[in-house]
Amino acid sequence: MITYKDASAVAKMRAAGRIVANTLRLLGENVAPGVSTQRLNDLADAYIRSQGATPSFLHYRGYPMSVCISVNEEVVHGIPGKRKLCEGDIVSCDVGAIFEGYHGDAARTFMVGKVSANTQRLIRVTKECFCKALEQCQRGRRVSDISRAVQSHAESCGYGVVRALVGHGIGRAMHEDPEVPNFVQRRGGDPRLQPGMTLAIEPMINMGTAEVDFKHPDGWTVTTSDKLPSAHYENTVLITEGEPVILTLWEGEEL
Repeated sequence: MITYKDASAVAKMRAAGRIVANTLRLLGENVAPGVSTQRLNDLADAYIRSQGATPSFLHYRGYPMSVCISVNEEVVHGIPGKRKLCEGDIVSCDVGAIFEGYHGDAARTFMVGKVSANTQRLIRVTKECFCKALEQCQRGRRVSDISRAVQSHAESCGYGVVRALVGHGIGRAMHEDPEVPNFVQRRGGDPRLQPGMTLAIEPMINMGTAEVDFKHPDGWTVTTSDKLPSAHYENTVLITEGEPVILTLWEGEEL
């Protein structure tokens, strides 16, 4: 069932989203060769708690860390640890925070030092996919319009669109209805967008195949089947009577 947020709920989601965005900015400032993914996790955890919030992901369905940190061919759900970032890596940081009972959720893919032109293009196009999706976030349009916008742009650029993982509604629960795929599904419902809906829209775009592998030894990390890089860009978006509102941009951040 889709939940529609009133002004009070939106205010709390704005606060949660601001904490998430500022956490991502902090992580981006600290991404560098030689920095461990555990260090990034610890920075994020400390900041989220300093703001009176708690990490959404910690212990969620058994996940052991406060943020998801995925490097290169890792698509999502990478577990922070001793691994140190290297020059030329890309690192996707997925952050969630709960503030007064409501969640914010967003992700960015950061470059570690100098990254190849092909990989820079992947990151750029992934963000463009989100922007194309945002254009569809108007009252009366359908979830499939968001999905089609992401899929068509990514595939026109020659990239694979992950189908095994999707975006989602968000609010009091991290994952609420409706699902927000990055591709057009041929089954299930296709809700119309209405004011008060809050959606986590999150293109996950692969340089090569759309296929992913869930068989990582840690039981969590999802990788591309061909081991080529993947990028992730996500924001929490509020549907309104007019233009959509992104709840997870830090001050001064531009699309």
